[in-house]
Amino acid sequence: MSEQSRETFRLMIVAGEASGDAHAAALVRALRERGEGVSFEFFGATQGRMREAGVESVVRSDELAIVGLLEIAQALPRFWRAYRALKRAARERRPDAVVLVDWPDFNLPLARSLRRRGAKIIYYISPQLWAWRSHRVRNIRRDVDLLLAILPFEPEWYAARGIRHVEFVGHPLAGVVEPRYDRAEFCRRHRLDPARPLIALLPGSRRKELERILPPMLDAARTLSLSRRGAQFVVALAANRAPAEAERIIDASLPDRSTLDLRLVQHETYEALAASDAAAVASGTATLEAALTATPLVVVYKESFLNWHILGSLIKTEHYGLVNLIAGYRLAAELLQNDFDARALERELDQLLDPARNAQFRSQLREATARLSLRRASHEAADAIIKTLRMKAEG
Repeated sequence: MSEQSRETFRLMIVAGEASGDAHAAALVRALRERGEGVSFEFFGATQGRMREAGVESVVRSDELAIVGLLEIAQALPRFWRAYRALKRAARERRPDAVVLVDWPDFNLPLARSLRRRGAKIIYYISPQLWAWRSHRVRNIRRDVDLLLAILPFEPEWYAARGIRHVEFVGHPLAGVVEPRYDRAEFCRRHRLDPARPLIALLPGSRRKELERILPPMLDAARTLSLSRRGAQFVVALAANRAPAEAERIIDASLPDRSTLDLRLVQHETYEALAASDAAAVASGTATLEAALTATPLVVVYKESFLNWHILGSLIKTEHYGLVNLIAGYRLAAELLQNDFDARALERELDQLLDPARNAQFRSQLREATARLSLRRASHEAADAIIKTLRMKAEG
């Protein structure tokens, strides 16, 4: 097909957190792969992976991926500048559609503003309105043309509230969480003994999460190493965190690091999880990554007192961890806020190291994650977006 006959679509894509950036980058690649006879121009709010995928940065959202009332209040001028820059870019460049990826506290107000100016709004990765702040469903009804959901129960939830422009595309991690090498190779690379218990610690991707969650994880590891002699531990650091941040916390928590057989790894999260007998995982996407590797886990989380009592009180679901929401029952123990301490975590991890319990947990995880669909979410989402763009062009 000649360049003259190719359709060209201009898309503005907005993502603000590390996971959203990764999913958006996968979507950009899928759009290019599946858009036969179509070319794309991409611009928007990006982090590293989107930039690597060729998305032009109007806003670099790396420094906007924060959580908590105080932190957000301090960053309000940055958010406001980003908001204005994106509105200006949409006005000047007139994209065929705006694709908003997760990040609802920023993206829902942006959708409202751009929809008023006639933009077509596609939302990829539905806001978790079934969990909290469900009143925002009216924003979806009013401002979003197509909602691409990643959890199997979401279309029905929205349909019960009169919203039918929702399509389940599968979860972005399903079929993607594939360790590059096995336990033996992981242990060889990091001088670990595959015959001894190995526990993964995933303290989250935000700075405050690292500061609040890693210390009690390390305290639990130290206690567990005494009761389970020979136990080894690996801290799987998020890609957007500097190793020096974690090293400072480890040094402060373990004055004598020789008392704990501990490794710090980065860019090997899937491999660390798949190699481990059990894991302690900060609530969020990483709990699903653990589930997809069939690694028995404990879900943990700790917030500031203010954030927990204001924001945490708004959560209306029976379960907090994503893995439990998908399973539909309390599969993984949840240690949240005051319930999260070294003693409680050590006790839960010790139970997961029991061979019979471990094997049963792995079977339950495989059963739960089978509900996520084997389809590649980025491909399904790309197909839905291309179809929508073509309908808009024809109509």
